[in-house]
Amino acid sequence: MIKKILDTSNLKGDLFGGITAGIVALPLALAFGVQSGMGAIAGLYGAIVLGFFASLLGGTNTQISGPTGPMTVVSSVVVLEAVNTYGDINSGIGFIVLIFLLAGALQIVMGVLKLGVYIKYIPYPVVSGFMTGIGVIIILLQIFPFFGQESPKKVLEVVLQVGKLMSGINVEAVFLASATIAVIYLFPRVTKAIPSTLVALIALTIASGMFGLKVPVIGDIPGGFPSLQLGHIFNLDLLSVDYYLVVELALTLAVLGGIDSLLTSVIADNLTKTKHDSNRELIGQGIGNMMGASIAGLPGAGATMRTLVNVNSGGQTKISGMIHGLLLLFILLGLGVYASQIPLPVLAGILITVGVGIIDYKGLRHIKHIPKADAVVMIMVLVLTVFVDLIQAVAAGLVLSSVLFMKQMSDEVGREVKILPLKDYMDDLPWDEERIPASIMNQIYVKHLDGPLFFGFASSFQEIAKTLEDVSVVIFRMKLVPHVDQTGLYALEEVILDLEKRGIAVVITGLKPQPLRMLRRINLIPGLIPENYHFKNFHECIDWLDKEFKAAGKGKELFFEELGKTGLKDLKPNYRL
Repeated sequence: MIKKILDTSNLKGDLFGGITAGIVALPLALAFGVQSGMGAIAGLYGAIVLGFFASLLGGTNTQISGPTGPMTVVSSVVVLEAVNTYGDINSGIGFIVLIFLLAGALQIVMGVLKLGVYIKYIPYPVVSGFMTGIGVIIILLQIFPFFGQESPKKVLEVVLQVGKLMSGINVEAVFLASATIAVIYLFPRVTKAIPSTLVALIALTIASGMFGLKVPVIGDIPGGFPSLQLGHIFNLDLLSVDYYLVVELALTLAVLGGIDSLLTSVIADNLTKTKHDSNRELIGQGIGNMMGASIAGLPGAGATMRTLVNVNSGGQTKISGMIHGLLLLFILLGLGVYASQIPLPVLAGILITVGVGIIDYKGLRHIKHIPKADAVVMIMVLVLTVFVDLIQAVAAGLVLSSVLFMKQMSDEVGREVKILPLKDYMDDLPWDEERIPASIMNQIYVKHLDGPLFFGFASSFQEIAKTLEDVSVVIFRMKLVPHVDQTGLYALEEVILDLEKRGIAVVITGLKPQPLRMLRRINLIPGLIPENYHFKNFHECIDWLDKEFKAAGKGKELFFEELGKTGLKDLKPNYRL
């Protein structure tokens, strides 16, 4: 088990990823601590403990955890309640620790009950709008630091106060931030052995010191070991505690942290092409938050920005997140004198590139071609994410997607989807007159798609390639598919790519007007599925396949040679619009 967790196959990348993520996390942890009302050190404690234990025990290899904006907002409410009830933070620290501790315990319960798996039902437009919104937030919040000025705390304030930038531009800060962006984008052309983010961070920090540039820096870092705070819980008058309020605030933190973490896990999956374990992630987050609460650390969640920094800097395993936590611990114990000199414009440049990288250009590029309902959901989530609240944005997107889905379902009735080898159809109910020559019966699978191909169906649809045996051809029969949404399109794309990588040809029959229009708009046809692999009806397809197999002889390799196609070898790399 330990060997599985401590995967050292990517040690150099994990080292760079963890260090870079830790440096980026430092000012954020301090700022969130101050914002919560508990002080900068609480944010640092939370980042160290949660960052280490959530990585060690969680279900997302590349995720970096720590205090986040949404969690800090709720934590500030907890602190305010403690101050109002007990007079000050010191007197109410037991109340605060109790709520933080219970929040972590509830996350563990959520994981044990396997509630994390429901994250897969979030539609693609919601994830896309959320990702793009996060990217926009990161960029906007770095505009003022880019010019050497302190940024307003909220995005809306940044937009309203942007006119004030001209009156206080720090030219040296602009130079550092611009140079940082240039190094990050240009250095990989020299070598990719060292993450360009780390090169920019170190080189420009040194340059700033050597030339005595007058730019804002991170500043002093608190030091010293934390002490256990669990004893304060027993100092409370337990009979007078408002347990309804305790459970309400703890549950809010637990749910919010769970959603925040699992959304980041989905984003990490999209970047790394891996698959996280939702329930294990919740358990890891819960343990981390309980450990953090024991030393009065600020609760947190999976942090999108820091996770992206980790991945972009080379992090691939749990070790990167653990290194991130250990680095913050070392800074706490006395290395802050060095980190304190990192210029904020350099961090601004790093974060701007992170924001640019997380925006979902694929979803934006297809926004004119996908169903209008998906486009509306995506834009609404994007706007709410940027200007209102991350969790409210996701909730609103889910509600609207569900309403639109119910509307679609009221118009189109879907039935169960089946996948069977054609040889078994003689014992099953075939569609129409579904008969095939015995000579090719064992070489072909037919998948019946019956009903709309939408976001709720995409997850199971993507499991198709894993269940298929080694056959030559898969036929998708889509005559009963009246509607395909954006998530369904991308699920279909992934399945076809997976099958073709295994040397399995994919043909489609019976496309209705709307699915055919969608597949052509994003160039799945003919970019991924050639025109001669698309048939109006099943009989034409079987006749064609029978002739091709007879011409090629037995064997998948000969079949592909006859068709002039060998998996993805001849596929144009940029088949999309």
